[in-house]
Amino acid sequence: MSNAKTPADLTITPRDRRFGRGQRQDRLWLNGDVAATAFYNALSVTFPKGEAYFIESVKAFRNGVDAKLAREIKAFTVQEVVHSREHVAFNKRVLDHGYDITRLEARVDQVLEIARSRPKIVQLAATMALEHYTAILASELLRNPTHLEGADPENADLWRWHALEEIEHKGVAYDTYFHATRGMSRWKRWKIKSLTMLLITGTFWKHRIEGTLELMAQDGVTGWRAKTMLAKYLLVSPGIVTRMIPAWFSYFLPGFHPWNHDDRALIRKAESDYEAAILPAGTATA
Repeated sequence: MSNAKTPADLTITPRDRRFGRGQRQDRLWLNGDVAATAFYNALSVTFPKGEAYFIESVKAFRNGVDAKLAREIKAFTVQEVVHSREHVAFNKRVLDHGYDITRLEARVDQVLEIARSRPKIVQLAATMALEHYTAILASELLRNPTHLEGADPENADLWRWHALEEIEHKGVAYDTYFHATRGMSRWKRWKIKSLTMLLITGTFWKHRIEGTLELMAQDGVTGWRAKTMLAKYLLVSPGIVTRMIPAWFSYFLPGFHPWNHDDRALIRKAESDYEAAILPAGTATA
């Protein structure tokens, strides 16, 4: 594991945006695609409670961090709070379209109950792994417009806004983990990090696939037809999972740090639409 390599001139900038309020949107909002719409709807269900967990696990180790990381943790917290608020609103629209997400929400509760029973350092390692997932997903969304092609404009803006902020704060959980494990051997730090990622990967994709198939079934697409459609969507076209694999493997390499891949250019490309919504770090929103 390397020393922290978050760029010295990086500023994490919360942007207070609201999306899709009071606007009519199609049930299949992502280009009329059952699998694509279900995948993002199922993913969004995890965010409000999941991001609250991320905040808890990072803040548990904030004592003693340097001034820069302390500022970044505060800004990370604000960004995650606003993300949660917007995904609560997004999930309300999913409900308004007639989907039943009760079982998906119960699964999130079950996973978080198990996660909170683990040692605090393992909880932080789980957050670090999931933040890597969201960062590489975000990078792919912003790099390849195909993923949101034909989407409802407000929903597409929501996912792009979320993506740029996930990239921006992708080093916070990692740098906090490095601080929290500074007294451990390199081998032990790597072992906790790597084993947690392997566990998270199995759980993450199992539940995302189950949730997506459940929502597809509510649109009348079931069985092998649903599984084939979803596999094609995730692995072939646009193939977001296939495209994420190299970045996932990089997590296990010696000297890994999220900012070894500097994709600030994607932030600059995307953020012009949100400049008017910038909040100062430490600001809370209701």
